[in-house]
Amino acid sequence: MTALLQHPGYDEEKLQRVAEQLPCREVQAGLLLSLMGEVDVKVCVASTGIKLTVFHHSLPLQLHHAAVSCVECVSVALLFERVLLSFFGCDAASLLPRSPSLSDFVRIYRQQRSQSPAKQTRYIVMEKAELLRDSDANLLPALLRLQELVGDNVTVILLSEIAWDKFRPNTGCFEPLLLHFPDYSKGELQQILSQDRHPSYSAEFYSSYIHILLGVFYSACRDLRELRHLAALNFSKFCEPVEEGKVKETDTHKLWRNIEPHLKKAMQTVYLREFSPVLWTEYQRLSAHTHVELPFYSKFLLIAAYLASYNPARTDKRFFLKHHGKIRKTNFLKKNEKTSNHLLGPKPFPLDRLLAIFYSVVDSRVAPTASIFSQISSLVTLQLLTQVSHDDQLDAPKYKCAVSLDFICAVSRTVNFDIVKYLYDFL
Repeated sequence: MTALLQHPGYDEEKLQRVAEQLPCREVQAGLLLSLMGEVDVKVCVASTGIKLTVFHHSLPLQLHHAAVSCVECVSVALLFERVLLSFFGCDAASLLPRSPSLSDFVRIYRQQRSQSPAKQTRYIVMEKAELLRDSDANLLPALLRLQELVGDNVTVILLSEIAWDKFRPNTGCFEPLLLHFPDYSKGELQQILSQDRHPSYSAEFYSSYIHILLGVFYSACRDLRELRHLAALNFSKFCEPVEEGKVKETDTHKLWRNIEPHLKKAMQTVYLREFSPVLWTEYQRLSAHTHVELPFYSKFLLIAAYLASYNPARTDKRFFLKHHGKIRKTNFLKKNEKTSNHLLGPKPFPLDRLLAIFYSVVDSRVAPTASIFSQISSLVTLQLLTQVSHDDQLDAPKYKCAVSLDFICAVSRTVNFDIVKYLYDFL
């Protein structure tokens, strides 16, 4: 593994740790090392420095660097302070005025650089670099030519999951060198995820679980972080037959039949992160008993929430207004609208839209009382609805429905409501 990472000036033990932290990325790590040059080289490979836009990881070696998160640094003042603090210490950072400009940062950097010359290349690693396009127009072009501005041996590394073409400044700037980190293949994901095995079970048993998991989720999700979350979330269900003594660890076929329905339900929460393992178990329990546990009006509120989440707002007149007039289907359906809303997932909706649909679908007239609003809060507590707006936005709260189609169809049958007739995807 470390043969691909061997490079003059770097300790072999450190390179071994890099290989362990970046499995299946040896080729990209080796290329990054070759671009950086030897660790003790004072002069950069290019006179303007090396600028990289990378997809996933930076190299975790002990280099003189400033790690900057563009999410945390909500202002340029915080960004400048983080860089000066990392390179020159607190005294240098304290020299910044209250609202520093780019020229203030360059001036202070040049002063400090003359007092503390670089013995090796300094690196500024910027995470979520695409957020820089929301800052001052001259900030990103200046960072890409920072070595020229400050006269120092400094390299800027931009980390982004967005292609450079999507946030290149319109004013023009120095073109960075692009280093693309491709998606992991299925075999690589199998290798990486299998390393997270549960200590109570054998490596073969956990590897077979990961193989089953990828068989279900790989076509829809290839994000390593999300797959790790899904693996941790569903492993207890996979182990249930073994813990109960019904099957052996080697009986993969029976384990697959037991976990398959559970994984298909989990497909509905990919990327949403709305369930902890405890809440996911409670959600599965509720899905089998909702018609018993939910009050009458709560069922209609949930139905209205599902319709608001999966129907475009422009279709409400067609579905819920009794005297909407004649609407031609060719005008109602967009010609280029081919993607199912159920594949895209639930969309957030405001409270007033939820109540408007609720009053339309419920048979009897219902006055907007505190009981109705408390039932909405109960649905949020049960994780059947999710509040997506901030708590301080009392005038315009927004929600999102967090139940599946099978779930809402079962609820609709208990109140004799044909929800399929009101779903835009099934027209």
